[in-house]
Amino acid sequence: MPLNAIAIIPARLASTRLPRKILREIAGKSMLAHVYEAAKKSSLLREVIIATDSEEVLQVARSQGWRAEMTSSQHRSGTDRVHELAQRMSADIYVNVQGDEPLARPEHLDALLRPMQRPEVMVSSIMTPCPTHDIDNPNAVKVVTGKQGRALYFSRSTIPFNRDQRAGVQYFKHLGFYAYRKAALDRFCTKPESALEAAERLEQLRFLENGIDIYLEETPYNTVGVDTEEDLRRVEEMLRSQG
Repeated sequence: MPLNAIAIIPARLASTRLPRKILREIAGKSMLAHVYEAAKKSSLLREVIIATDSEEVLQVARSQGWRAEMTSSQHRSGTDRVHELAQRMSADIYVNVQGDEPLARPEHLDALLRPMQRPEVMVSSIMTPCPTHDIDNPNAVKVVTGKQGRALYFSRSTIPFNRDQRAGVQYFKHLGFYAYRKAALDRFCTKPESALEAAERLEQLRFLENGIDIYLEETPYNTVGVDTEEDLRRVEEMLRSQG
């Protein structure tokens, strides 16, 4: 049975570390265009909507024929922005595709939605084999899972810790794409910031601390979230090398 899923792209213009980053040009088009076009290519999504607090972003989106909605400027996270739109529009599943993921591709969304075919799954996300250079990088979030893909923990630290330096230990990098059922999204947004979330600065830990399981699906396609000028240049080089 097809999933009734919509994708929401949180698109805040007032970024601190890289001002106006979602409208910055990368390989001939805006970062937001890369993300939106990738989401539109997924055959599993009923609709793709940009959620912004910026009139400028709203006008840019509409000039391109993209659906965009204004949301509150008071939101602390993209998840809160997704939650606001989830109150206005009905779907079985809400997909959160961050506006600063220009290497997003439809295969990410196909993997993301695979666990949601199981009715007991309330939240899903994706992971990829962690590149060697990111294993000890605190900006690359690692995840460990159980045998059925249920997340045991997310951390900026190197997990699992290979105490005896055994060969064959697998590390996975978490990619920041999420799919939620509305009940899980509603519950998340009514809970205060959790202790582990505050310590690691990882909001997905709020789900785990409140007993909401997250199921991870593996994808071979890594991404680079853009937070700095260096990230932007790196992504541009990658996109140009792909043609």
